[in-house]
Amino acid sequence: MIDEKAPSRWAAAGRTARWLLGALSLVCGLTWILVTVHGPSVAVDVTVGAVFAVAGLVLLMPHRIRLPRLVTTIAMVMVAIAGTAAGLAQSSARTGGAYAYIADRGFPVTWVQRGAVADDPATAERLAHAANWTVDLISLATCLLFWAYVGMIFVVVAVLIRRKAEENPR
Repeated sequence: MIDEKAPSRWAAAGRTARWLLGALSLVCGLTWILVTVHGPSVAVDVTVGAVFAVAGLVLLMPHRIRLPRLVTTIAMVMVAIAGTAAGLAQSSARTGGAYAYIADRGFPVTWVQRGAVADDPATAERLAHAANWTVDLISLATCLLFWAYVGMIFVVVAVLIRRKAEENPR
């Protein structure tokens, strides 16, 4: 007779979700790098793609590195919120076409915008500054996921450093 409990359905569902998220993140990260490498912000785009790809690999290989669940969850949530909030400091504004003025906020993905269109650039800018900000929820989710992955990568680095220190005591 075996005393061990059979794995629950929730554990199997969690492993499947982790594998799917890892595979999707890895593919999306590599695709991001391939598609945007010729863009105007190569360093940012390669960094974003690398974070998604590395996080995908971490999620796909739980047997290679075991992460403490509580610490990882706390780090991911805190870094996701702090990084997304700090990303609002990154702003850009542009005037284009028939005098449209668009103001964007968010890093690495723009997720808050306001803008206006007018007959001249000064009026478009004045109207845009008076307009309400709009939130792109998909871009916000992408930004939160990016920063959560950054938090997870911090935990991975800390676990690897700790493992190395335990293997080579001085």
